[in-house]
Amino acid sequence: MLINGTLTDVCQKEGARLPDALLGVRERWVETAIDWARIPACTVLGIDEIALKQGQRAYVVVITAQDSDGTIHLLALLPDRSKATVRAWLAQIPAPIRRQIRTVCTDMWEAYVTAAEEVLPHAAIVIDRFHGAQHARDDVDTFRKQELKRLRKELPQPAGERLKRTLWPFRKRATNLEPEEQDRLDQLLAQSPDLEAAYDLREELTKIFATTRAKAAGIRRIRAWRQKVVASGLTCFAPFLKLRDTWLDRIANSFRHHQSSGFVEGLNNKLKVLKRRCYGIYNLTHLFQRITLDLEGYRRFRPAPTHYM
Repeated sequence: MLINGTLTDVCQKEGARLPDALLGVRERWVETAIDWARIPACTVLGIDEIALKQGQRAYVVVITAQDSDGTIHLLALLPDRSKATVRAWLAQIPAPIRRQIRTVCTDMWEAYVTAAEEVLPHAAIVIDRFHGAQHARDDVDTFRKQELKRLRKELPQPAGERLKRTLWPFRKRATNLEPEEQDRLDQLLAQSPDLEAAYDLREELTKIFATTRAKAAGIRRIRAWRQKVVASGLTCFAPFLKLRDTWLDRIANSFRHHQSSGFVEGLNNKLKVLKRRCYGIYNLTHLFQRITLDLEGYRRFRPAPTHYM
């Protein structure tokens, strides 16, 4: 009952007056660190972080593995995201398991990347291509705000009024637009050729990330796209281009098997729900137990299925 639940909920359902008994059950039945003997063969490692306290940069590194059937296994929670801390943990992975790891999915944090490259030199470091695409979309959205502010000052009031409610039509993919949304978007882009060019380049980049299936082809297409950006004279993509120049090879690794860190991001969303459900958990040992219980509790502790006639 503690799986995806809270101590308070279980106490109320079972009529228990104190949660101490439940805490004792958790302490006895859920390990406080990874038991490598329980982990099946995993070739994909995920490294990311969560903030335990909102706005205070109290980051905890979450290291996970994904097995062949897509099941996620929590491996560790690290108290900080320094290279030394991450490298030390990676180095203590048993050698047979370390040799199985072929892919490390992470974000654009240098400490994770360099630590993984030093300890797992045979593994491909994958920077999620969707992270890259999101940076580009954010750059264009910032440009949209600037252009909208300018147009509202320059255009007559009736024309300016027609530019309202264009945020979501602009942000949505072109293929997902309703006719009325497409009409509002067309009115906005007609007033700013530069914004239209930026929008088209954004959609082209999104298509590259979504459809490319080989690393060499991905690098070639992104470089060709970069040349178009330079030729356009647009400066709104400058932050993304800087990231692209730094991380292109690792982003392109995601094209090989279309691997992404989606499983890591999915777990992060689950952890955010867990923190809200439990009103924050700041003890890493207890947090490890709660995550392990939510991820693997049904597989480990579910009673044998009952067969009904």
